[in-house]
Amino acid sequence: MTPPEIVRHGLADGRWKPLEILFWLLPVAAYFLAPGYLVLISQIMIVGLFALSLDLILGYAGIVSLGHAAFFGLGAYTAGLLAAHGWGEPISGLFAAAAVAALAGYLVSFLIVRGQDLTRLMVTLGIGLMLFEAANKAAFITGGVDGLSGMMVGKLLGVFEFDLYGKTAYIYSLVVLFILFVALRRLVNSPFGLSLKGIREGGRRMPAIGADVSRRLSAIFTVGAAVAGVAGALLAQTTQFVGLDSLGFARSAELLIILVLGGTGRLYGALVGAIVFMVAQDTIAGLNPAYWQFWIGLLLIVIVLFARGGILGGLERLAAPLLQEKRNGDQP
Repeated sequence: MTPPEIVRHGLADGRWKPLEILFWLLPVAAYFLAPGYLVLISQIMIVGLFALSLDLILGYAGIVSLGHAAFFGLGAYTAGLLAAHGWGEPISGLFAAAAVAALAGYLVSFLIVRGQDLTRLMVTLGIGLMLFEAANKAAFITGGVDGLSGMMVGKLLGVFEFDLYGKTAYIYSLVVLFILFVALRRLVNSPFGLSLKGIREGGRRMPAIGADVSRRLSAIFTVGAAVAGVAGALLAQTTQFVGLDSLGFARSAELLIILVLGGTGRLYGALVGAIVFMVAQDTIAGLNPAYWQFWIGLLLIVIVLFARGGILGGLERLAAPLLQEKRNGDQP
């Protein structure tokens, strides 16, 4: 096989499958069928977008990170500070948050790409802790432990006001999530995305075929940081509050749990993991507020032991015999 044929063979066809279409129709139906849960579902969508940003760098490029919340928090504080100082237009706030987080990600990426897994863990953790402490000390800007309040987020497109029932926030979050998901889906199914998988599986071999590993890792890390910044800005705008925990280590750790639950390197795994984690957290915390983390930990252990590759990985293995039987039946 010639190199172009190899690339074409490894690329997905890009067509939307029926299950994908159904997946995206569900939140549309939920808007009408579950009006009492709009706030929770919008939070799930924001967390899902945040998880997508980590899946880009971990699931596709193999870059482990314990400080990804740094970019989420940067995006949240960028949008929050703009709104608190008179610039409450939501969409431009998203772009500003993406730009600030992308710039930070680009600068940090030069440290990340030079190390291996343990080095990357320590560097990302260190950066996250530094930003957290900096935001804590700069209380006159960020609000410190009390959080950034006094935000005045304007009407979406100058027409739709953010209401207490979360209707505008729901539609806003869904549209942003879907647009970015489509863009990321095209990205990971492109030759660039295929090269990232090659780097993840065998980074030392990729330079032999002319791939600049450092440049590709730096690019995807920057994109992942930008998407995390958008997720942080969405949270700040829809809740009109930014807490110090948006930069905290706990948020980065929860993100890793979400990806493990759903399955890395699939995009949809990030969304499924966010749904399972947030619904389980909300349900278990409602039943037993003191010990909800125990049950989340138990769920994580069960998934790791019995569903290799997360929930989607386990479903793929269960469905594999049926798909194989269908293929055999379709053959003449």
